[in-house]
Amino acid sequence: MATNMKLLPMSERPYEKLMTYGEETLSNSELLAIIIKTGTKEKTALDLARQVMNLSLERTQNDLRFLQEISIHELMKIRGIGKVKAIELKAIGEIAKRMSKPINLSKICIKTKADVANLLMQEMRYEKKEILKLILLNNKNVVQKILDIATGKDSVLVFDIKQILSEPIKLQIPKIILVHNHPSGNSVPSREDIQATQKVRQSCELMGIQLLDHIIIGDGEYHSVM
Repeated sequence: MATNMKLLPMSERPYEKLMTYGEETLSNSELLAIIIKTGTKEKTALDLARQVMNLSLERTQNDLRFLQEISIHELMKIRGIGKVKAIELKAIGEIAKRMSKPINLSKICIKTKADVANLLMQEMRYEKKEILKLILLNNKNVVQKILDIATGKDSVLVFDIKQILSEPIKLQIPKIILVHNHPSGNSVPSREDIQATQKVRQSCELMGIQLLDHIIIGDGEYHSVM
């Protein structure tokens, strides 16, 4: 196996392949090799990238989303991946996560439960902790803001109803939607989810705010609590 990228055939070099055929033709390993840039005396950047991708197989994923959850220290266990390269790889995972977020919220109108799921599915489906988000809407159901309300610890999501209502009250928001994820991938509401939703709805009614829905995001699936 070549230990110098220049010894590889032109068609196998990630940089040249991207320039000639386009980025969509590159494998995940080839894309990572461009980020890694340089190899070691024994391995090319492409060899190191393939080792990184092997870590995704250990998580039964075989895709690049594992970069969002793997730690810098785990990456550094690969000989040739130092702190700088590990940080760069983690940055790529975070960039991809942020790119999945909508660019202009003011143009998004929520008409169905599927609209809510589509808005946040890619951002939330792979989270390893439960996260509660709050979508603020105007009278025409156009999204005004999306807030992170609470993050769970040890698979338990604890939140205060005041956390949910403070911003809608301050901004005089008439409608809200709750969204949270189940890291297990199963989006079926739990008894606790149902009970918590009922309490929030009652509090919203007292404040003249309409709770339109509470959507639970799983891995490629979603359920409504209401």
